[in-house]
Amino acid sequence: MSNALTVLHVDDEDDIREVAAFSLELDPGISLTSAASGEAALSILDSGLRPDVILLDVMMPHLDGPGTLARLRERPQHERTPVIFMTARAQSGEVNHYRALGALDVIIKPFDPMTLAGDVRAILATPR
Repeated sequence: MSNALTVLHVDDEDDIREVAAFSLELDPGISLTSAASGEAALSILDSGLRPDVILLDVMMPHLDGPGTLARLRERPQHERTPVIFMTARAQSGEVNHYRALGALDVIIKPFDPMTLAGDVRAILATPR
């Protein structure tokens, strides 16, 4: 399938992972892997997953989104893996900061479950 998309979604909140999984799986072209922490996400990536995009929660205990992104970029096979932060803290200065860290964009929580998959695809399709 030409529009197949492998997504790694990282969020420490069970309910948000469940809603995101429901939302993303509405798109039959999306193959989803979920992780409950930055550490778990890095472990999944180190075991060989090569996602097309990582949806990464900003605020998580232990290893937050920006910290996870920094550790991800240390891995040669993931230096260029697109990352989209997901956060409820989305004032323009913060969004610009997350982009400066290397995120493609930011999806604001709460997100619309009916449009999440389309939002992710639109961000990926936007020329940079």
